[in-house]
Amino acid sequence: MKQDVNRHEILEKVTPLIENTAMRFGFIPVEIEFVKENHRWFLRIYLYSKEKDITLDDCERVTRSLSDFLDELIPVKYYLEVSSPGLERKFKSEKEFIIFKGRRVSIKLKQPLNGEEEKIFKGEILDYDSNEGLRLFRFDDGQELQIKKENIQSAKLYID
Repeated sequence: MKQDVNRHEILEKVTPLIENTAMRFGFIPVEIEFVKENHRWFLRIYLYSKEKDITLDDCERVTRSLSDFLDELIPVKYYLEVSSPGLERKFKSEKEFIIFKGRRVSIKLKQPLNGEEEKIFKGEILDYDSNEGLRLFRFDDGQELQIKKENIQSAKLYID
């Protein structure tokens, strides 16, 4: 029996539960995805904390807290994966610029900035606003850059 699954509807139902549970443990869910791969459903939750690194024990605690409630909300068999976003993960949403404020990033632009030739910058996120874009402290010359969000091709956390 083939069961139709509306993944967007499921994400709408489970996201508030996941966000509240993560916040109880002091974590921020950077990304929540419900995807089908090789005929299997996966619910993946990527957690972040400004105070500490996410450990395997942290992931297990969140998994145990969520699994029974998620089973009631998700009408198909699925695999739950809870992890940290990884050290050099590409940003997948604008909210990550806010979550990772103060962290080092590598930014790739669609077009060079005025007076610049380079399209890749490494620096620290100073601020982000959906209208103004990204304010970045560039490491190579200590200059502060303002980058419109439309000009950002990709961004990822950067580790020296």
